[in-house]
Amino acid sequence: MFRRTPSVALAAALTASTVALGGCGGVATSSTSTPLVDRGTVRIAESSETPSFDPYSAFGAAQARYAYDSLVNLAPDGTLVTGLASAWQATTTTATFTLRPGVTCSDGTPLTASAVARALTYAGDPANQLAGARTVLPNVPFTASADDGTGRVSTTAAAPYPFLTRTIGLLPIVCPAGLDRPASLDRATQGTGPYVLTGYTPGGPYEFTVRDDYSWGPAGATTSRPGLPAHIVISVVPQASTAANLLLTGGVDIASVSGPDRTRLTGHGLTTADVATVVGLTFFNQRPGRVLADRELRRALVSALDRQGLANVAVGGTGNPATDFGAEGAVCHADLADANLPARNAVEALRTAGWTRAADGRPLTRAGRTLRIRLITSPDLGPTLPSVAELMAREWTELGAEVDLVTESLPALVNAMYGSSDFDVVVGSTPGFALPVGFIPFFSGAAPAQGLNFAGVANPEYDALVAQGLRETDTTGCGTWNRAAAALFRSADALPIAEGRSSVYGYRTTFATTFGGQLVPTSIRLHQ
Repeated sequence: MFRRTPSVALAAALTASTVALGGCGGVATSSTSTPLVDRGTVRIAESSETPSFDPYSAFGAAQARYAYDSLVNLAPDGTLVTGLASAWQATTTTATFTLRPGVTCSDGTPLTASAVARALTYAGDPANQLAGARTVLPNVPFTASADDGTGRVSTTAAAPYPFLTRTIGLLPIVCPAGLDRPASLDRATQGTGPYVLTGYTPGGPYEFTVRDDYSWGPAGATTSRPGLPAHIVISVVPQASTAANLLLTGGVDIASVSGPDRTRLTGHGLTTADVATVVGLTFFNQRPGRVLADRELRRALVSALDRQGLANVAVGGTGNPATDFGAEGAVCHADLADANLPARNAVEALRTAGWTRAADGRPLTRAGRTLRIRLITSPDLGPTLPSVAELMAREWTELGAEVDLVTESLPALVNAMYGSSDFDVVVGSTPGFALPVGFIPFFSGAAPAQGLNFAGVANPEYDALVAQGLRETDTTGCGTWNRAAAALFRSADALPIAEGRSSVYGYRTTFATTFGGQLVPTSIRLHQ
């Protein structure tokens, strides 16, 4: 049987923000055909507040796209297009960017190559502890230099890193006025982007005003196009149901909605851009002394799971089992799970591994040790995750394991993962990395507090393939990265549960998004 520990009340709201890197998005579709509104106001609902608009902080990174530019940009199909740079080239250790002429900061100062190199150096300095910048930049040290005569910015990494253009090239560039006074960036913006922060209220709303002289956006986008809003007002709407109501009544113009509320938004002529996600990324604790340090036991437990049933529970209906650790549209995403997950008969696999069950139905034992599994999750990471964990517990209990099912608050879950390590299985949510390198510290390297490998994964095949992939430039190494992920599936080091979907909706608006549902500000158009 399995025991349920009561959920601990959430003492404080925890907010985290990430910056989507490479990958795919899409151009939103709608039935909007009314005339454009020139220089109007677009109201956007966000689920959490932004206490700082510093693009290098953990909070401001999510809103940086309105006021800051990067050296390159992502097109909706995931390809790289121009930004502050008109040309670029890269190897696994160097990346060079040539700035386009005529770019100015919001205070009117011309942007120079030296200013860009200064911003890169500041953001990449570990002494500055800039959490938002670290979600974008490569996890290897690098240096930046400039030639103002040619407008070239050159970067050199201390170790091979294949995605320099999709990391360094996508960092928001803060202008010199902001770097001179970093504290001012909490409530003001100092960038080259299409908008400037002109209104801030604690807890929202936040207002951005367009720059009329802007002409260096993605692939040369400008702010002079008809229908582009003169003002963007961002309000904080924590509940998806409330955001859905506001979209239907015209209370907001753009909002991201997930879960069952998406159903009631169908058929109302709203602009819709689907966002792929992975629900229920599950890790198995392999640290010394934990029962799941046994590879064959992990494989047997994974074989026992009804992946289709888990996927249905994870998405609240008819779901599809996840095919990869990252979401559809991520760089190097592939259909890997079915071909590499263990598929043996679970009972036979357990017997071969030495686990036996008495005729009276008592739990499985080996060498006198009962098979006990501490399975933890948190609804704060997704409302369906406790139900996913409950189905897992039921299936493993039927197999003969004794499962302790624990539903925790998010702080308690994080403490179990990165502090006490008191878990065997954790059902969480994917970090959502768009690049395969993002997963490396979670699947290899040191355990906390020296690293992020909280499950103690030790997979020599994965490590060897990662070392090879790091020597291959950009997407040319996708075959290697996919073989590395396949090694994790075969060893049952982790298991993504379901392909999920959320959507960005627009009322009287059209827009484009990139990976993770990030709006492209210069693509927003307001209609009557």
